[in-house]
Amino acid sequence: MDSDPVLRPPSPPSTIFSDHLGRPVSGSSTTTGRWTAALFIIGVEVAESSVSFCYYAVLSNLITYLSGPLGESTAEVAANVNTWEGFALMTSLVGALVADSLLGRYRTIMLASLLYILGLGMLTLSSILPNLRPQVQLPFFYLSLYLVAFAQGCLKPAFMALGADQFDENDPQECVLRRSFFNWWHFGMNVGMICSLLMLTYLQDNISWGLGFGIPCILMVIATVVFLIGTRMYRCYPLEAQSPFARIGRAFVAMVRKGGARSVTSDESCCLFEGEPKEKQHLIAFDQSNVEEDESAESNAQVKEAKAVLRLFPIWTACIVYAIVFSQSSTFFTKQGGTMDRRIGSSFQVPPAALQSLIFATVVLFLPIYDRILVPTVRRFSGTSSGFTLLQRIGTGIALSVIAMVVAALVEGKRLKTARDFGLIDRPNETVPMSLWWLVPQYILYGLGEAFAVVGLQEFFYDQVPDTLRCLGMALFLSIMGVGRLISGFLVAAIQEVTHRTGESWFSNNLNRAHLDYFYWLLAGLSAIAMIVYLFFAHAYVYKKKVSDAL
Repeated sequence: MDSDPVLRPPSPPSTIFSDHLGRPVSGSSTTTGRWTAALFIIGVEVAESSVSFCYYAVLSNLITYLSGPLGESTAEVAANVNTWEGFALMTSLVGALVADSLLGRYRTIMLASLLYILGLGMLTLSSILPNLRPQVQLPFFYLSLYLVAFAQGCLKPAFMALGADQFDENDPQECVLRRSFFNWWHFGMNVGMICSLLMLTYLQDNISWGLGFGIPCILMVIATVVFLIGTRMYRCYPLEAQSPFARIGRAFVAMVRKGGARSVTSDESCCLFEGEPKEKQHLIAFDQSNVEEDESAESNAQVKEAKAVLRLFPIWTACIVYAIVFSQSSTFFTKQGGTMDRRIGSSFQVPPAALQSLIFATVVLFLPIYDRILVPTVRRFSGTSSGFTLLQRIGTGIALSVIAMVVAALVEGKRLKTARDFGLIDRPNETVPMSLWWLVPQYILYGLGEAFAVVGLQEFFYDQVPDTLRCLGMALFLSIMGVGRLISGFLVAAIQEVTHRTGESWFSNNLNRAHLDYFYWLLAGLSAIAMIVYLFFAHAYVYKKKVSDAL
């Protein structure tokens, strides 16, 4: 007697992708996608030609350039840096619209890369042309800077989404691999940032700003060439005939109409058939029923997509304060470190902006531990394939940011006390005899918070949007950081105006008379409140169901 056949789970449906020319490519193809293509994209980040290398080379030392060669005040510089990066991150919504609805991710990356190269080239010219008058140099510098910001904003969501697209979410095995991808993507990006901070900030401070801006331009050219070499390996989502942005826009109209819709009465039905033969009346009724059914199904699908996007906004809103806190490392932390003893050995001075490399080094060291040790350990107890859920991971990062602000406030209080004790209150150009190692804990906490919250937010907004709006998901993540930057700039400007009128400004050019510690305590309090709000929304959130969940 034959034994019973072994029951096997059904094979997951294979997602149909396309290549860069729009030709169909099966998700089961072994010549495209997966780690072969994803590692190629991550390699562009790891290499010195990475996109983040170019972007952060400008951002990391911008506060030094604006307050040094261009002579702006501390408060003006902090507001300008926050506004600039906020603009860059908010521009990602434009990039998402273009990538998801018009050009696709691959073509958007290519167009944005060319604009990026142009902006970096103009930025280099603005710093090396000796005959530019100040009234010409400053506008030309900011024009170049905002072109870089626009290009970076358009490039980032498409590039991040294309990398994650190399894994089919409908394949359970590839879905697990995609969770690791976000960790290793961020790992590679932070390696690039460390290189830029350690090398380019030194060149900008000690050799030439023109060279410090010119090298990222050259590396961006190399990055574009490297990206082109891997073209045949990339999986792309084919563009839909109907723009998903337009479809969601119509969904809001559909929701309003659905509330006011009423069924057709029998008298109204009779009017449709008046004067028609009886046999034709049945055909008209059948056709009318099919049309209404199709329209209803399409309307319901549109409403479902719109609701899928809308339900992300409570989480989006709750993370804004985290983004405000996150923005301080490239502004006030850098100015704060510049006043302290930064000597290593007998003669070497650590550039103030290079201190940010501690954040990125923490991320680089911690993410492999998270991916290879922490997740498998937690998985045994939680029963979740990713160990932590996405919202648990984000919440852990937000909690770490609260602690980081408390530590930063305590350290700044210690720095101010040291300045008073040594009679340096009115001697801002002299080094406060306090080692830069006092800043290490807050930078490490920032790095750990980033490894949890930022990577978690990337995956959350990619994973939870409708499939046709992956770039929008990445743009929503980036816009959190953008809005946080803009609010931070507004907050600094408002506090500067109020405190300057009532006494010594919290952001005085003389940091020994400023009160950055008060500002850090304010952010710590706001972060604690935001943490409570986040926990409420996270508890109520229901995750999007995927095909692989049912397999």
